Order: sequence, then structure tokens, then C-alpha cells
Amino acid sequence: MTELAIHAADQDIADDLCEQVRSAYANHTPLRIAGGDTRAFYGRPVEGNALNMAPHSGIVSYDPVELVITVRAGTRLSALNAALAKENQMLAFEPPAFSDASTIGGAVATGMSGPRRPWAGATRDFVLGTRVITQEGKLLRFGGEVMKNVAGYDLSRLMAGAQGTLGVLADISFKVLPIPTATHSLRLSMSLEDALGKLAELGRQPLPITAAGWHAGELFIRLEGGASSVNATKERLGGESLSSDFWQQLRDHQHPFFRLHEGQVLWRLSLPPNTPPLALDVPQSDIFYDWGGSQRWIKTSAAADTLRAVCQQAGGHATCFTPYAQGGAESPFTPLNPVIEKYHRNLKAELDAYGIFNPGRLYAAF
Repeated sequence: MTELAIHAADQDIADDLCEQVRSAYANHTPLRIAGGDTRAFYGRPVEGNALNMAPHSGIVSYDPVELVITVRAGTRLSALNAALAKENQMLAFEPPAFSDASTIGGAVATGMSGPRRPWAGATRDFVLGTRVITQEGKLLRFGGEVMKNVAGYDLSRLMAGAQGTLGVLADISFKVLPIPTATHSLRLSMSLEDALGKLAELGRQPLPITAAGWHAGELFIRLEGGASSVNATKERLGGESLSSDFWQQLRDHQHPFFRLHEGQVLWRLSLPPNTPPLALDVPQSDIFYDWGGSQRWIKTSAAADTLRAVCQQAGGHATCFTPYAQGGAESPFTPLNPVIEKYHRNLKAELDAYGIFNPGRLYAAF
């Protein structure tokens, strides 16, 4: 196990962050929490004093044998992935990196996962524990190897996707996995109807599929695992070889699909597995079916209410990925029903009584 010494400078940075939070708490001053600030487009804009997490970076400890790593929130994803790759390991949830400045804290705070999500799990599934700066400016540990709950909450996993509204992520411990010994990506020409049927059929079989999508008449599939299994499935499915960079481009929104034309807004539709095409007035060229069809990226000028109503009828929800200042929805996230909203308000009130942590990032009221 690699234990890295906590240098005085690192402790000073942590102490300074805690002091800034204590001051904000005492003066009821809102804070805008950011690391690389590459995900500011995701959610509502926040007005407040900047709490810069970027200097709080580096690996705290890493045990490749136990498949556990602990890192500071300001650690860049590129540095973390490189350190894991040296041990032939990875973050299985494939967090997106929208630039080289993207940090692991931002990845967890937004809860975003990459193409492997339906087969490996979400961000929160790999968070073992956290150290969080609370509203009082205390640096407390939650979760970890003992996975303790505090006040009835598993705060370490609640932080995944909370967008910094419940506390300041300082350190995060992850379960990591070995990099697959073999991988192969392929493309098959077929209609959307045939592709969705094919994916449903393949999903019922024990195949080494770890990514699948469809766009513009082509089905894309990634195979990962043991060499014999990958090779056998590759021979069975056929198709043309596809560069492995395809999935990284899709994950990081570098694929040409994500280039918006004037008047278009980017939406993510999250839907149950095997959901058929939705009744939307959107050309198929402006829809990318990811996660085997459960996540659909749509470029459209359609009204937010229209998209959300159609998604709700299918048992899903819609999230806007274009900032309001660039023509996106004023409320990027689907409004909560009264029962769920009450839970959110109660949780926010308990963990952030004065609303200092990224106020309004998720919803205008809290």
C-alpha cells in the first residue's frame, strides 16, 4: 500500500478551506465551489464567493492489491487516470473530462458516468468514503472501510450528484478495478429499430459488452474482458473495427455529434432500458442513443415542458446540458414532485442551514 505523507503545505490548504467555510457560515455568505470549473454549464449559475478546490490535489493513499485509492478533490482526472494506469487499473465508471482541467471532485459532485455505466455501475457505486467540510467548517470523515452512517445518512454517496450543495468534498476514496485484458470496438450498419432489438437480445446473454450506442444508421458496441470471450463475441457479431477513441470522444462530448447548430439546445434523456423511440419531432440525425438506449442525447429547439412530458410518460426524465445564457432551459433539472422536494429541503436544511453551499445550483429555491 502506498501512503503519501501529508505535507505541511497540504494541511495548510485544507485548513484554509475550512476557515473560508467557517467564515461563510458565520456571515451567511454563499460560496461558489469549483475545482477545474469545467462543469459550470451543468446546473444553474451560482452567485457567491469562490471556494477554489484546485490547490487541494494529489493522491492521499493507494493500495492496488485492495483496489482502493484515496484522492483529494482537486486532483485532475488526467493525473488520477495516469496513476491508476501504471498499476493496470481504472475508474470503472469512466467519469467524463471536459478539458484537462477537469477534477475528480467535480466528477463526483456532478455524478456523471461514462459509456460503461449500465454494465459497471454509477459514480456513487464506487465511492467508498469521503472527507467533507461541513457547514461549520469541520473536516469530517464519512463512510470508508467501515461505511458508517451519520444522522441516518450515507453522506459519502449522497455527495455524488449533489453538485456541492450539501458540503465541500475534500477527499474521496474509490473502489478501482483492473483494466480488462482485451478490448475490441465495432460498428454495424442497421436501422434504429433493428439496433434496439439487437441490443435487447444481446442484453439477455452473458456477453462482454461494456458500451453500446446508435447514431445515424450505425450500431456501436465495445467488448471488454478475457481475450477468448472478446474474440469469440467479436467473431459472432462481425462488423467493422471501431477506434477505441470513439468512446472517449463520446464520453467527453468531443464527438462531432455534440456540435450544436444555431437555435439548438443539448438535452440528456434518461430512460428505462428497452424504451422505444419517443414521439418527438426531432430528426434521428439529432439523437444519439447511448447506454444501449437508456441515455439519449438530443439536439433540439423543442420546449423544455414538451421534452419533459414525453420523458415522464416513458418513465424517465430530461436534463438540459446547454447553459441558460446560451439558450438552454432556465431550470436544467426536472422539477421534483412535492414528496421528493420535501426530502431534499429537509436534507439541505440539516446539512446547510444557511444555504452557503452552491445555493440555487440544482433548483432555484435551495
